[in-house]
Amino acid sequence: MTDSQSRGLYTLANDTVYDQLVALLNSIEKNIGLDIPICVIPYNDSMDLVNIEVEKRPQVSIFDNRAAIDLWDTFISDIWAAHPRENAPKHTRPGWYKGFVHRKFASFFGPFERFIFFDADSLAMKPVDDIFDRLDDYDLIFNDWEHVKRDDIPEVIVDELASCMQCEPDAIYPQLHCDSFFGSKRGIIDAESLNRLKKFLIDEGGVRCVRDRCWWSSSGLFSVMTIREKLTLFNFTRSPKPEERTGNCADADPFVDIDGVLYNEQGRKPIHRIHYMNYASADFARLCQGEEVNIRYEDTFLNYRFMKEPKNKPECLLPPSPLEKAKRKSKKIYRKIQKFFP
Repeated sequence: MTDSQSRGLYTLANDTVYDQLVALLNSIEKNIGLDIPICVIPYNDSMDLVNIEVEKRPQVSIFDNRAAIDLWDTFISDIWAAHPRENAPKHTRPGWYKGFVHRKFASFFGPFERFIFFDADSLAMKPVDDIFDRLDDYDLIFNDWEHVKRDDIPEVIVDELASCMQCEPDAIYPQLHCDSFFGSKRGIIDAESLNRLKKFLIDEGGVRCVRDRCWWSSSGLFSVMTIREKLTLFNFTRSPKPEERTGNCADADPFVDIDGVLYNEQGRKPIHRIHYMNYASADFARLCQGEEVNIRYEDTFLNYRFMKEPKNKPECLLPPSPLEKAKRKSKKIYRKIQKFFP
Protein backbone atom coordinates (compact mmCIF):
# COMPACT_ATOMS: atom_id res chain seq x y z
CA MET A 1 0.00 0.00 0.00
CA THR A 2 1.44 3.36 -0.99
CA ASP A 3 1.56 6.31 1.36
CA SER A 4 -1.25 8.05 -0.52
CA GLN A 5 -3.41 4.93 -0.26
CA SER A 6 -2.70 4.59 3.45
CA ARG A 7 -4.64 7.82 4.02
CA GLY A 8 -8.24 8.40 3.14
CA LEU A 9 -11.51 10.10 3.96
CA TYR A 10 -14.89 8.63 4.89
CA THR A 11 -18.41 9.94 4.93
CA LEU A 12 -21.81 8.37 5.57
CA ALA A 13 -24.55 8.90 3.01
CA ASN A 14 -27.58 7.69 1.11
CA ASP A 15 -29.89 9.19 -1.51
CA THR A 16 -31.65 11.33 1.09
CA VAL A 17 -28.50 13.43 1.52
CA TYR A 18 -27.47 13.30 -2.13
CA ASP A 19 -27.18 17.07 -2.58
CA GLN A 20 -25.11 17.37 0.59
CA LEU A 21 -22.84 14.53 -0.49
CA VAL A 22 -22.16 16.14 -3.87
CA ALA A 23 -21.34 19.45 -2.17
CA LEU A 24 -19.00 17.72 0.28
CA LEU A 25 -17.19 15.78 -2.46
CA ASN A 26 -16.75 18.96 -4.49
CA SER A 27 -15.40 20.85 -1.47
CA ILE A 28 -12.91 18.06 -0.80
CA GLU A 29 -11.79 18.14 -4.43
CA LYS A 30 -11.31 21.91 -4.34
CA ASN A 31 -9.86 22.45 -0.86
CA ILE A 32 -8.10 19.16 -0.04
CA GLY A 33 -7.28 17.72 -3.44
CA LEU A 34 -8.13 15.11 -6.05
CA ASP A 35 -5.47 12.62 -4.96
CA ILE A 36 -6.92 11.54 -1.62
CA PRO A 37 -9.29 8.56 -1.79
CA ILE A 38 -12.79 8.88 -0.36
CA CYS A 39 -14.99 6.03 0.81
CA VAL A 40 -18.75 6.44 1.23
CA ILE A 41 -20.29 4.25 3.93
CA PRO A 42 -23.92 3.39 3.05
CA TYR A 43 -26.39 4.69 5.64
CA ASN A 44 -28.93 2.17 4.31
CA ASP A 45 -29.83 0.50 1.01
CA SER A 46 -31.17 3.69 -0.62
CA MET A 47 -28.04 4.31 -2.69
CA ASP A 48 -29.09 4.63 -6.34
CA LEU A 49 -28.17 8.31 -6.77
CA VAL A 50 -25.04 7.89 -4.65
CA ASN A 51 -23.83 4.96 -6.75
CA ILE A 52 -24.28 6.97 -9.95
CA GLU A 53 -22.32 9.88 -8.47
CA VAL A 54 -19.51 7.63 -7.25
CA GLU A 55 -19.15 6.16 -10.74
CA LYS A 56 -18.25 9.65 -12.00
CA ARG A 57 -15.41 10.07 -9.52
CA PRO A 58 -12.41 7.72 -9.77
CA GLN A 59 -11.13 8.67 -6.30
CA VAL A 60 -14.44 7.75 -4.61
CA SER A 61 -15.65 4.27 -3.69
CA ILE A 62 -18.45 2.61 -1.72
CA PHE A 63 -17.55 0.89 1.56
CA ASP A 64 -18.06 -2.83 0.90
CA ASN A 65 -17.14 -4.51 4.20
CA ARG A 66 -20.62 -5.78 5.01
CA ALA A 67 -19.35 -7.82 7.94
CA ALA A 68 -18.11 -4.64 9.65
CA ILE A 69 -21.44 -2.88 9.08
CA ASP A 70 -23.36 -5.88 10.45
CA LEU A 71 -21.05 -6.03 13.47
CA TRP A 72 -21.79 -2.39 14.34
CA ASP A 73 -25.52 -2.78 13.67
CA THR A 74 -25.68 -5.67 16.15
CA PHE A 75 -23.50 -3.93 18.71
CA ILE A 76 -25.56 -0.73 18.67
CA SER A 77 -28.91 -2.56 18.80
CA ASP A 78 -27.77 -4.57 21.81
CA ILE A 79 -26.41 -1.50 23.59
CA TRP A 80 -29.51 0.66 23.17
CA ALA A 81 -31.77 -2.24 24.15
CA ALA A 82 -30.04 -2.09 27.55
CA HIS A 83 -30.67 1.65 28.00
CA PRO A 84 -33.39 2.61 30.52
CA ARG A 85 -35.32 4.47 27.84
CA GLU A 86 -35.95 1.23 25.95
CA ASN A 87 -39.00 0.73 28.18
CA ALA A 88 -40.44 4.21 27.61
CA PRO A 89 -43.75 4.62 25.69
CA LYS A 90 -43.39 4.20 21.94
CA HIS A 91 -44.71 7.68 21.14
CA THR A 92 -41.75 9.22 22.98
CA ARG A 93 -39.18 7.66 20.66
CA PRO A 94 -36.92 10.20 18.91
CA GLY A 95 -36.93 10.67 15.16
CA TRP A 96 -33.53 8.97 14.93
CA TYR A 97 -34.77 5.81 16.71
CA LYS A 98 -33.22 2.72 15.13
CA GLY A 99 -31.31 4.84 12.64
CA PHE A 100 -27.93 3.92 11.19
CA VAL A 101 -25.74 6.92 11.99
CA HIS A 102 -23.48 4.57 13.94
CA ARG A 103 -22.35 2.95 10.70
CA LYS A 104 -19.78 5.73 10.43
CA PHE A 105 -17.78 3.74 12.99
CA ALA A 106 -17.26 0.98 10.42
CA SER A 107 -14.43 3.30 9.34
CA PHE A 108 -12.34 1.67 12.09
CA PHE A 109 -12.57 -1.54 10.03
CA GLY A 110 -12.07 0.10 6.63
CA PRO A 111 -9.30 0.13 4.01
CA PHE A 112 -7.41 3.23 5.19
CA GLU A 113 -4.64 2.96 7.77
CA ARG A 114 -5.25 6.57 8.78
CA PHE A 115 -8.51 8.31 8.06
CA ILE A 116 -10.70 11.32 8.63
CA PHE A 117 -14.47 11.10 8.82
CA PHE A 118 -16.70 13.96 7.61
CA ASP A 119 -20.44 14.02 8.22
CA ALA A 120 -22.19 14.47 4.87
CA ASP A 121 -23.72 17.76 6.04
CA SER A 122 -20.26 19.35 6.01
CA LEU A 123 -18.00 21.17 3.58
CA ALA A 124 -14.22 20.80 3.66
CA MET A 125 -12.46 24.16 3.86
CA LYS A 126 -8.74 23.43 3.97
CA PRO A 127 -6.10 20.66 3.67
CA VAL A 128 -6.03 18.05 6.43
CA ASP A 129 -2.32 17.22 6.68
CA ASP A 130 -2.24 18.65 10.20
CA ILE A 131 -4.81 16.07 11.29
CA PHE A 132 -2.96 13.12 9.78
CA ASP A 133 0.33 14.34 11.27
CA ARG A 134 -1.10 14.44 14.78
CA LEU A 135 -2.10 10.79 14.49
CA ASP A 136 1.59 10.08 15.08
CA ASP A 137 0.96 10.93 18.73
CA TYR A 138 -2.78 10.38 19.33
CA ASP A 139 -5.44 7.76 18.68
CA LEU A 140 -8.18 10.25 17.86
CA ILE A 141 -8.31 13.81 16.55
CA PHE A 142 -11.33 16.09 16.95
CA ASN A 143 -12.31 19.67 16.28
CA ASP A 144 -15.43 20.52 18.27
CA TRP A 145 -16.55 22.27 21.44
CA GLU A 146 -18.38 19.50 23.32
CA HIS A 147 -15.87 19.75 26.16
CA VAL A 148 -17.05 23.25 27.18
CA LYS A 149 -20.65 22.14 27.84
CA ARG A 150 -21.73 21.88 31.47
CA ASP A 151 -24.72 21.00 33.68
CA ASP A 152 -27.22 18.82 31.79
CA ILE A 153 -26.20 19.96 28.30
CA PRO A 154 -23.59 17.27 27.48
CA GLU A 155 -24.99 14.04 26.04
CA VAL A 156 -22.95 12.20 28.66
CA ILE A 157 -23.87 12.21 32.34
CA VAL A 158 -20.41 13.25 33.42
CA ASP A 159 -20.70 12.51 37.15
CA GLU A 160 -21.88 8.99 36.44
CA LEU A 161 -19.13 8.28 33.92
CA ALA A 162 -16.54 9.75 36.30
CA SER A 163 -17.75 7.38 38.99
CA CYS A 164 -17.42 4.42 36.61
CA MET A 165 -13.92 5.54 35.66
CA GLN A 166 -13.00 6.23 39.30
CA CYS A 167 -11.92 9.77 38.56
CA GLU A 168 -13.11 13.33 39.10
CA PRO A 169 -15.62 14.88 36.68
CA ASP A 170 -13.01 17.50 35.79
CA ALA A 171 -11.00 14.69 34.20
CA ILE A 172 -13.93 13.71 31.98
CA TYR A 173 -14.96 17.08 30.55
CA PRO A 174 -11.80 17.66 28.44
CA GLN A 175 -12.34 14.27 26.79
CA LEU A 176 -15.90 14.89 25.59
CA HIS A 177 -16.23 15.15 21.84
CA CYS A 178 -18.64 14.94 18.92
CA ASP A 179 -18.69 12.33 16.14
CA SER A 180 -19.39 14.58 13.14
CA PHE A 181 -15.69 14.98 12.29
CA PHE A 182 -12.78 12.91 13.58
CA GLY A 183 -9.45 11.47 12.56
CA SER A 184 -8.20 8.09 13.66
CA LYS A 185 -6.47 4.86 12.65
CA ARG A 186 -7.77 1.51 11.49
CA GLY A 187 -8.13 -0.97 14.35
CA ILE A 188 -8.05 1.57 17.20
CA ILE A 189 -11.52 0.20 17.93
CA ASP A 190 -11.79 -3.46 16.93
CA ALA A 191 -13.89 -6.53 17.68
CA GLU A 192 -12.13 -7.05 21.02
CA SER A 193 -12.86 -3.44 21.94
CA LEU A 194 -16.53 -3.97 21.23
CA ASN A 195 -16.62 -7.06 23.43
CA ARG A 196 -15.06 -5.12 26.31
CA LEU A 197 -17.45 -2.23 25.76
CA LYS A 198 -20.45 -4.55 25.69
CA LYS A 199 -19.47 -5.86 29.10
CA PHE A 200 -19.18 -2.34 30.47
CA LEU A 201 -22.22 -0.84 28.74
CA ILE A 202 -24.63 -3.75 29.21
CA ASP A 203 -23.44 -5.99 32.04
CA GLU A 204 -22.13 -3.15 34.19
CA GLY A 205 -24.82 -0.66 33.21
CA GLY A 206 -22.44 1.85 31.62
CA VAL A 207 -24.99 2.75 28.95
CA ARG A 208 -26.79 4.74 31.66
CA CYS A 209 -24.00 7.31 31.33
CA VAL A 210 -25.74 8.47 28.12
CA ARG A 211 -28.61 10.87 28.83
CA ASP A 212 -32.14 9.68 28.13
CA ARG A 213 -32.72 12.34 25.49
CA CYS A 214 -29.68 11.02 23.57
CA TRP A 215 -30.92 7.45 23.30
CA TRP A 216 -30.03 6.13 19.82
CA SER A 217 -27.77 9.14 19.26
CA SER A 218 -24.23 8.09 18.40
CA SER A 219 -22.32 11.12 19.67
CA GLY A 220 -22.65 10.69 23.43
CA LEU A 221 -22.10 6.96 23.17
CA PHE A 222 -18.91 7.57 21.17
CA SER A 223 -17.53 9.72 24.00
CA VAL A 224 -18.35 7.04 26.56
CA MET A 225 -16.68 4.40 24.39
CA THR A 226 -13.45 6.29 23.75
CA ILE A 227 -13.11 7.40 27.37
CA ARG A 228 -13.76 3.89 28.66
CA GLU A 229 -11.16 2.48 26.26
CA LYS A 230 -8.71 5.16 27.48
CA LEU A 231 -7.86 6.25 23.95
CA THR A 232 -5.65 9.29 23.59
CA LEU A 233 -7.18 12.29 21.86
CA PHE A 234 -6.31 15.74 20.63
CA ASN A 235 -8.98 18.38 20.09
CA PHE A 236 -8.02 21.41 18.01
CA THR A 237 -10.36 23.57 20.07
CA ARG A 238 -8.12 22.85 23.09
CA SER A 239 -4.90 23.55 21.20
CA PRO A 240 -2.33 25.79 22.89
CA LYS A 241 -2.08 27.62 19.56
CA PRO A 242 -4.86 30.24 19.27
CA GLU A 243 -4.85 30.04 15.47
CA GLU A 244 -6.01 26.42 15.68
CA ARG A 245 -9.06 27.17 17.83
CA THR A 246 -11.98 27.99 15.54
CA GLY A 247 -15.71 27.55 15.17
CA ASN A 248 -17.25 25.05 12.78
CA CYS A 249 -21.07 25.15 13.08
CA ALA A 250 -23.10 26.96 10.43
CA ASP A 251 -25.98 27.70 12.79
CA ALA A 252 -23.84 29.10 15.59
CA ASP A 253 -20.46 30.44 14.50
CA PRO A 254 -19.62 33.54 12.42
CA PHE A 255 -17.53 33.02 9.29
CA VAL A 256 -16.31 35.19 6.43
CA ASP A 257 -16.09 34.07 2.79
CA ILE A 258 -12.77 34.76 1.07
CA ASP A 259 -12.64 33.52 -2.54
CA GLY A 260 -15.20 30.82 -1.86
CA VAL A 261 -13.55 29.53 1.33
CA LEU A 262 -14.91 30.21 4.81
CA TYR A 263 -12.67 31.47 7.60
CA ASN A 264 -13.32 32.11 11.26
CA GLU A 265 -14.64 35.66 11.38
CA GLN A 266 -12.53 36.53 14.42
CA GLY A 267 -8.91 36.54 13.33
CA ARG A 268 -9.67 35.22 9.82
CA LYS A 269 -8.46 31.81 10.94
CA PRO A 270 -8.79 28.89 8.48
CA ILE A 271 -11.30 26.21 9.50
CA HIS A 272 -11.20 22.50 8.72
CA ARG A 273 -14.88 22.35 7.78
CA ILE A 274 -18.25 23.98 8.17
CA HIS A 275 -20.89 21.72 9.67
CA TYR A 276 -24.51 22.38 8.73
CA MET A 277 -25.84 20.66 11.83
CA ASN A 278 -29.48 21.12 12.91
CA TYR A 279 -30.64 21.69 9.32
CA ALA A 280 -32.84 18.99 7.76
CA SER A 281 -31.66 17.17 4.64
CA ALA A 282 -35.03 18.02 3.06
CA ASP A 283 -34.17 21.71 3.39
CA PHE A 284 -31.01 21.23 1.34
CA ALA A 285 -32.94 19.38 -1.35
CA ARG A 286 -35.44 22.25 -1.47
CA LEU A 287 -32.64 24.82 -1.50
CA CYS A 288 -31.08 23.13 -4.52
CA GLN A 289 -34.45 23.32 -6.26
CA GLY A 290 -34.58 27.08 -5.73
CA GLU A 291 -36.59 27.33 -2.53
CA GLU A 292 -35.81 29.88 0.17
CA VAL A 293 -35.22 27.83 3.31
CA ASN A 294 -33.16 30.16 5.50
CA ILE A 295 -29.92 28.19 5.87
CA ARG A 296 -26.90 30.19 6.98
CA TYR A 297 -24.07 30.29 4.43
CA GLU A 298 -26.49 28.85 1.89
CA ASP A 299 -24.75 30.47 -1.07
CA THR A 300 -21.49 28.83 -0.05
CA PHE A 301 -23.28 25.49 -0.03
CA LEU A 302 -24.88 26.11 -3.41
CA ASN A 303 -21.56 27.09 -4.97
CA TYR A 304 -20.02 23.77 -3.94
CA ARG A 305 -23.13 21.76 -4.76
CA PHE A 306 -23.15 23.11 -8.33
CA MET A 307 -19.39 23.53 -8.72
CA LYS A 308 -19.35 21.10 -11.66
CA GLU A 309 -22.71 22.19 -13.08
CA PRO A 310 -22.97 25.96 -12.49
CA LYS A 311 -25.79 26.37 -15.01
CA ASN A 312 -28.06 24.32 -12.74
CA LYS A 313 -27.52 26.54 -9.71
CA PRO A 314 -30.76 28.38 -8.84
CA GLU A 315 -30.60 31.97 -10.02
CA CYS A 316 -32.88 33.14 -7.23
CA LEU A 317 -34.56 31.64 -4.18
CA LEU A 318 -38.33 31.85 -3.73
CA PRO A 319 -40.42 31.02 -0.64
CA PRO A 320 -42.80 28.03 -0.80
CA SER A 321 -46.42 28.76 -1.72
CA PRO A 322 -49.08 28.92 1.03
CA LEU A 323 -50.54 25.67 -0.33
CA GLU A 324 -47.18 23.91 -0.09
CA LYS A 325 -46.72 25.18 3.47
CA ALA A 326 -50.16 23.83 4.40
CA LYS A 327 -49.37 20.42 2.88
CA ARG A 328 -46.13 20.15 4.84
CA LYS A 329 -47.82 21.17 8.07
CA SER A 330 -50.51 18.54 7.53
CA LYS A 331 -47.90 15.84 6.95
CA LYS A 332 -46.09 16.87 10.13
CA ILE A 333 -49.28 16.62 12.17
CA TYR A 334 -50.08 13.25 10.60
CA ARG A 335 -46.65 11.88 11.55
CA LYS A 336 -47.15 12.99 15.15
CA ILE A 337 -50.54 11.27 15.29
CA GLN A 338 -48.98 8.08 13.92
CA LYS A 339 -46.58 7.98 16.87
CA PHE A 340 -49.55 7.65 19.21
CA PHE A 341 -51.57 5.33 16.97
CA PRO A 342 -49.10 3.34 14.87
